[in-house]
Order: sequence, then structure tokens, then C-alpha cells
Amino acid sequence: MTSHKTLIVIVYAPALGANDGRTLAVVHGMEKALPGLRLEWRLSKGGRPIALPQRDAWLAENTVDGGFPLVCNGDASYPVTVNGGGRPGLLSPGGQAQFEVHAELPLDKPVIAAAAAVLEGMAEGACALWGRATPDDAALDIAYQTAPTPQGPPSPRRGLPALKLFEHIRSPEIPYYLGWLNYWSDAAARAIGFPDPARDADLLSRSRRTASGGWVVQLTDAPLDLDNPAHLDALKQAYERFPEIGGRAAP
Repeated sequence: MTSHKTLIVIVYAPALGANDGRTLAVVHGMEKALPGLRLEWRLSKGGRPIALPQRDAWLAENTVDGGFPLVCNGDASYPVTVNGGGRPGLLSPGGQAQFEVHAELPLDKPVIAAAAAVLEGMAEGACALWGRATPDDAALDIAYQTAPTPQGPPSPRRGLPALKLFEHIRSPEIPYYLGWLNYWSDAAARAIGFPDPARDADLLSRSRRTASGGWVVQLTDAPLDLDNPAHLDALKQAYERFPEIGGRAAP
């Protein structure tokens, strides 16, 4: 059986407020970024797609408890999904509650070509502080950088650095970790010291500014594959360049 790779996109933003339009802005941003995408279905409890003829009104009505339910493109053979949740202050940097948006898309040529725009559309729509887009296999390796072991501390793979748990990072503007594509708001970029023209020429060659003054920064030309030594080295170098990421910098 062939396993299909997935692109996982996550953005972290300030908590949703009452009558907050950012939920719709995230979904509209994804649809604008990926030609032909329509996220106009929800899933039944049994996983069957149910059309949402009044999707925007349904989403506005169902944006509760700091998040929104999963919507999708209704195609089980080519699933694109997005949903959002509230992250309590107790489990977030600086004790500040957050709005976390999670999307999954097939990792094929059209998605790879549009990936930066999808991340940007989601992040700008959410007014995110930071976010990332990473293939699912590399994302699993990166998750081990914070995953507690039975003994307590993280157990990173492939020589990657151990990162602090989210709630132990001092400020919500500081990214928890890196990905293949990284969205850094203007505040996040300033918090980690990006860009430094003298040190970041290579990253800047694969970066672009966003309308809000943030950045989309791409670590490798092709989707991040940590079995590729050059990709693993690029990820390690980026962690070395930005010690604030993951709360590793000395206070």
C-alpha cells in the first residue's frame, strides 16, 4: 500500500474574541492561495462529507470556545482540511491564550507550488504571530524535539536540538520550532533577530515579505526531507542561527 505524504500547516495567533472574523479570513486565504480549492464541506460523526451551502454563515455561527470545527474540500481521494482550536494560557508562552489553526493538504506538485501562499494566507488571515508548513514525516522528527520521554526530558532525533515546552517559552512571539516554510510576523522576526543582511543572505534569497510586514522564510528549495543530509544540515544551521527559537537562548 502506497502512503501519501501530507503537508501539515500550523499557525499560532492571539486568542479569538467575540465576533472575530479571523476564522473566515483563514479559510478564504487558503482558497485564494490554492487554485480550485473550495472548503465547503463538514464531516459527519462517521466521517462522511456534508455540503455547507452557506459555509461562511455556518462557520461564523460555529466559531466557539476559541476555535472552529473542521471544514474540508469534500474529496476523500484528495483531502484538504482545516480547523482551529483555542490553546489555554496555562499551556502557552507568557501565559497568554492562543488561537491555533491546523491544516492538512496532499503533498503533490500543485500544493508544493502553492505552499508558501497557503501558509501566508492562513497566517495573515489569523493575524498569526508565527507558523510553519512541513511534510508530515519531517514534522514527526521535529515533534520529538519537545516530546517528553518516560524519563522526562525531550529525546530529539538526528542530532536536532532539544526545545522547551510551549508553556516554558517566555513570549508568544518566539516560535516554538522551525519547519520547511516558516511564517514569522514582524514581531516574531524582531524577537529572533531576523533578518541580519550579513548572516541571512541565503535565507533571504528564499524569503518574501508579507502584506502585514511579516516574512515567509523557506529553508530548502524542495520540501524538507530529513533523510537528505543537506536538508538536515539546513535545519540544524537555522537552529544554530536563531537560538531564541524553542526557548534555547540564555535569559
